Formats: sequence, structure tokens, C-alpha cells
Amino acid sequence: MEFYKGQANTGRRIKKSGNRDLFKIALVSGGIIAVLASLAFLGYFFFLLGTLPKVDRLADYRPPIVSQVFGADGSLVGEFYLERRTVVPVDKVPKKLIQAFVAAEDANFYQHKGIDYLGIVRAAVKNVLSMRKKEGASTITQQVAKSMLLTPEKKFSRKLKEAILAKRMEERLSKDEILYIYLNQIYLGAGSYGVQLAAETYFAKSVENLNLAEMAMLAGLPKAPNTYSPIKHLDRAKERQSYVLERMVKEGYITQAEADHAKNTPIVIRSLKKVNGEQSAYFLEQVRIQLEEKYGEDRLYKEGLKIYTTMNAEMQKAAYEGVVNGLKALDKRQGFRGPIKYLAEAEINDFCKKVEEGIDSSALKEGATYLGVVTAINQGKGEATIRVGDRTGILNRKNMAWAGKLALVETYGKPEHKAKTLNPGSVIEVSVVTPDVNKNGALFALDQEPEAQAALFAMDPKTGGVRAMVGGYDFKKSQFNRAMQARRNPGSSFKPIIYAAAIDKGMTPATIIDDSPAEYESGKEQAWKPKNYDNIYRGPVTMREALTDSINVVSVKILESIGVGTAIDYAKKLGITSPLAANLTLALGSSSLTPMELTSAYAVFASGGFKVSPYFVTKVVDREGNVLEETTPPQLPVFSSATSAVNLALDDPGTSKPASRSSTAVPVISPETAYIMTNLMQSVVSSGTGQRARALGRPVAGKTGTTNDMKDAWFIGYVPQLVAGVWVGYDQERSLGAGGSGGQAAAPIWTEFMQRGLAGVPVANFQVPANVTFALINPRTGKLAREGIEGSATECFIPGTEPTSYDGDPAATGDETN
Repeated sequence: MEFYKGQANTGRRIKKSGNRDLFKIALVSGGIIAVLASLAFLGYFFFLLGTLPKVDRLADYRPPIVSQVFGADGSLVGEFYLERRTVVPVDKVPKKLIQAFVAAEDANFYQHKGIDYLGIVRAAVKNVLSMRKKEGASTITQQVAKSMLLTPEKKFSRKLKEAILAKRMEERLSKDEILYIYLNQIYLGAGSYGVQLAAETYFAKSVENLNLAEMAMLAGLPKAPNTYSPIKHLDRAKERQSYVLERMVKEGYITQAEADHAKNTPIVIRSLKKVNGEQSAYFLEQVRIQLEEKYGEDRLYKEGLKIYTTMNAEMQKAAYEGVVNGLKALDKRQGFRGPIKYLAEAEINDFCKKVEEGIDSSALKEGATYLGVVTAINQGKGEATIRVGDRTGILNRKNMAWAGKLALVETYGKPEHKAKTLNPGSVIEVSVVTPDVNKNGALFALDQEPEAQAALFAMDPKTGGVRAMVGGYDFKKSQFNRAMQARRNPGSSFKPIIYAAAIDKGMTPATIIDDSPAEYESGKEQAWKPKNYDNIYRGPVTMREALTDSINVVSVKILESIGVGTAIDYAKKLGITSPLAANLTLALGSSSLTPMELTSAYAVFASGGFKVSPYFVTKVVDREGNVLEETTPPQLPVFSSATSAVNLALDDPGTSKPASRSSTAVPVISPETAYIMTNLMQSVVSSGTGQRARALGRPVAGKTGTTNDMKDAWFIGYVPQLVAGVWVGYDQERSLGAGGSGGQAAAPIWTEFMQRGLAGVPVANFQVPANVTFALINPRTGKLAREGIEGSATECFIPGTEPTSYDGDPAATGDETN
């Protein structure tokens, strides 16, 4: 028994000894692991130190700032940016606004050295108690480090870098310098970076003019700019504002009375919208393409360039609204196509929530168009209740009259006759007649997005400066610029080029051509037989009458007379670069051109024979004020005093410095030919197919164009100071239907644009060159007429081309056509 007892004791001693050895091994191993881990951490730490960006560059803080685009009158018309920001010095920022941000975001900002250790502990305790991340502990300095020097990845390494950089920043920068960066760098929602842009976006004020209530609301945004947006969620924004004000009281920045007063101060949400990018989108896109190719993306979007353009802001607005109004009028003439889709009652809330997210204002904008849902029908009153996002309003019979007699049905579901019925669940477009108040009481009108497209291109014919350009109905939905990129058949609007070539070949406005059926070899089984638009043949007519009434057969015969090659060369001389059909169909506009091309060709007539190249940019200046490029408009040899005064009113006032390059004006046809073509096209407006343009109430020359089956409608016209072209059609070619001719679809857009665009521009007459002569003729024969002869008319001629005999003159041969 003793033996076994001793043996047992020995076993226990061995076991204890073994445990001690294992403990020692574990302890040593743990120590080694800890040392290795420490070394690894130190190695990683020093590796991070070596890879961290330099803090020194923050001392010369140059954030990405907005490049601004200015119109010819110096007004701001557009912006290019990655981050929409206007930098404001910290001494311009109100003290209370700084205090509001500090109280809300980093109460110990003026005490800590980059890291708020007490704040970290406090946040950790709150987060543990609430079992979720309720509060962060990043200081303002850390936020600047993260924003300016680090990527947004969510890793431990980034937090470590952030802490190191914050400490370094505090060593190298003053608190004011850190605040300067922070207040200009921070994103505050609605596309605005920095306090200045936020003040403009939410309150239409400069930052120094904010009141305490507005300051506290801005200071509440960094936590969650979208959640606390005053535009989208004013109630939440006011809750956050209250929190900021109480924090300011706690920190001793304001009294409780001041906080209470601020809480009760009414908040008026109003954006200081400096530019309407929508109406200038196609023009600005062309400028962007041009400058990005020349200067690169970084310089254009980040370096705060000042870009001066040829745009006339009022003309651009008139062009945009003219295109929109004209397309809507055309579309409504073709009838209501019915609701866009139908929703079940359970689907309406989700749909309206998405619509509300896209509304960027506290109230609907008068005249703007939105997607709405019919939620109820009142057959007794003949009206529908419409919901647009979170707002409701009424659509009455009067405001849907253009759609015809619509049946108002009270039940949900897709009706049998879609285009003739409105019922609950119908998704329609509505325009705002009277805006809502507190999301109720809006009055709507039934609307419909046009399916057709249009383009408008307007330029100064004497300089080439593009005054306005619209490339389509909605840039957001289609960036294809139809004004510069769409090649479409111009129809009869090409005829003036043929007629000008004929005048240079010796024909005159009094030349007689027989308007009678003709046929030509076409290379096919059947000969080509051009037809007049109205299928009427008038017999012998003058060139003036043929152009005034757009007689097709006569145009073909004129082209046959001068030769197709001559006409093609002439078109190229006027600036046409697109390929042209080398056959007689060219007389009827069978070759596709862009609106810019054809408008530029007409500019030669308007300028007195000079070809100028369209251009958009007059000057580019960098953020230091250095002129990177500058273009001066060409000076034509002869300017009348009236014309000069008008050009001064339209040209860019910022081009007084010596030019780095100059736009050129090249004489390509004689002033006499240019004037005679202008005079002929004045007849088109006064008594021909372009009579809608007479509403302008000033001397106008122009020509309509309509292609086969009304697939394209054109009107190109001008006054001495401005030439503009309008095209209307479908992207996928099809007939515009009733009212789709050039005079009905394009001329009204042109006329509305010119009426508004030329408001305030003096009325000017087309100047008659000294060499042009006038004679009284008989339009039925093209011969001279004596005073008092019924039907006689005064006609213009290039000297030497006038008729030489009178009607009834026995010496006349009857064969004279000049």
C-alpha cells in the first residue's frame, strides 16, 4: 500500500511539474506572439507612415471649383463641375455658423489635437448601451483628412491613417485653416459642396446673410444630407435644427432665448438658381465637347475656368421655349394618345414615392410638367383628382379640352378605348396651371410629351457667333444634337441656293420659266416626273413667283438650265459640306443637310455675300485670370451705322483684349446677288409660303421647306442682325401628319423665337448695294412696263441684266426672257 501511495504522490508531482512547463511554454509562446504582433503592427504602422499623403499640400487648399460659362452680355449661363462649390474665406463665414458646425460635429474642436479621446469613449458607451452605432467620434480634423487625403473605403487601415493625418494636420495647420477647408469641402446635399453653395441652394442667400435658424439648419446637414434635406424633409430638418441649437446653448455659444427664437423663425426654402441648364443644355454640351478636347477633363471640371461664349441668354431662352411650345402644339393637333400606363390602387403609393424623389422643390413649379396619377373621378363636376408625388390637385374639363371628349370613368383597370378614357390608376403627364400650397390645391392641365423632335440654330450672319441652339425636345432623354448632327432632306428650303446660282449665271427675278409638266430620264423603267406641291401648273411665271410659291417644276427647270455641277459647286462655296446628289432631284432638296449647315449658307445672303464660320467660344480665362484663348469677331468691309449699332448690342463685351485668333469673313458671292436673293425671299414671307413670319413686324427674308409625305418641315429666315433655322420631324422618319408642312410646323417656332429674341433690338432694313438697279416690269411677261400699267411691279436687277424692251413694243421678239 505504501508503494502505491508513494507512486501516486510522485504522479501528482510529475503532473504539477508538467502543468508548470506547459504554462511556461504558453507564456513564452504568447510573449513571442505578442512581440511578433507588436513588431508586425509597428512595421505596418511605419509602412502606413511611408504611404500617407503629404499634409503640407493642404496649406495651399485648391479644391475642385466650378467652371463658369458666360453669355455674350456677361450673364452666367452654365457651369461645369464635378463638385459644385464656391470657395469662401473663413473670415467671411459668420462666427455663429462656425459655432453651429462645431457644436453639432465636434464640440471639443478647439481643445483636442486632432483626435477627441473623450469623444471616442463617450460614443463607444452610447453605442454599446443602444446596441447599435448611434454616434460617431470623428473630429472635424479627421473629417477633413478623410475627405481630402483618403479614399472612402471602410477599413481599419483607413481609420488609422485618418487618425495619423489628423494629428499631423493639427501640427501644421491652424484651427482657422482647418475650418476653412472643412466649410468649403463638406457635402451638404442637393449637389452643393461647401457652406456658400448650400446657402444659395436652400435659402437663396450668400453665407454672410444667413440668420441663426438657417445656420443651425445647415449645420445639421453633414450627418445625413438627404435625410435632413430642407427641400425634401423640412420636418426632419427642423428636428435636426433644434438639436443643433440646443448643442449651441450647451456649449455657451447662444442663450436659450436665442435658440427658442431661432426655432420659431419661419424657414423659407428658395434656391438661388443662377442658371437654367435645361434650356441651354445643347449649347453648353457643344462648348463642353470643344473645351474638354482642348484642355482635358481635369482642367475643365476642377480648375474654375471662366468661359465666355457667343450665346445671347434671352435668345437661348426664347429658342428653348419656342421649340417646346411648337412641338407641343404640333403633338396636340395629332390628338391624345391615352395614359402612359395603368396602376392598380395598391401600386399608387410606391409610384408616387418615386415621383416625389425627383421633385427638387418644396412646391410644384408653375408651367412645369410632371407625371401624375388619377386617384378619383368626379363625373358630376367633370374633373379628375390627380396625385403628383405627395401632392394633389384637380384636372378639369377645360384643361383637357384639347384631347377631345374624354370619358371619365370611376373604376380602376385598363379601359377598352385607351385614347378616349381617363379613370383611376391612369398615369398621365400634367402641367401645373396653379402650384400647390402645402401639397394641396394644385390646378393641372392635361399634357403629353411630343414624339416629334425639333432643332433650332441661330447665329449672327456678320460674325458667325452662335446666339442660340436647341438640339431636341429634352436633352436629358436624348443628347443627340439635331441642330449640328442630324442630316435631313431640306426640301424646298434648298431652292434659294439653286436660285442664287442661277442669278450668278445671268438669270434675273423677272426671267420667265414655263410651269408645265415635264419628265426626265431616271435610269429606271419609269421617267421621273416632278410635281408641284399643290398639283397646279401655272404656265409662264417669273423666278420671283416661282420661289414665292415654291413651284417645284420651275426649280427643276432652273437647275437643268444652269447645270447640276454648277449648283453643287455653288452650294459648297456657301459652306455646304454634306454630299449632294448629282442629279436634278437636288432642286427639290433631296440631299440631307444639318440645320447648322443650311442656316450658315443663308447667312451668306444675310451678310451681303460673306461666309463666316459658326463659333461658340470667345474667350477662356483660368482661375488666376490668365487668358488661355480669345477670338475676335471678323469685321466686314462695309457696315451701315444702323447695323453696327445692333452688332455692338449683340456681341461679347469681354473681347476688348488683343485676340489670340480671329474669326474670318470670306467674300464668296457678290453683294448684289446676296441682296437680290434676300429681296426674293422677302416675297416668300410677304405673300408666299412663309407668311406666318410676317408676324415679326419687321423686314424678314426666309424660305419654307417640306419633304415628301411631310417627313421634314423647315423654315430658314433672317433679319439683318440674325439668321435662324428650324427643323421639325421624327428621328425615325415618318409623316408629321396634318399641319406638318414647313409653314405650319417649323415657321411658328421660328416666329416665336424671333419675336422674343429680337425684343429690344432695333428694326433694320436690308441694305441695298449701290450697284443694284430697279425697274418697273410686267410680271406676266418679264418685260419692262410703263407707269400706270395694271399689275406692274418694281423688280431689282444687277446692272446689265434688266429687260430692254417694253410690253407691246413692236421691236420686241417675244423670246426675251431677261
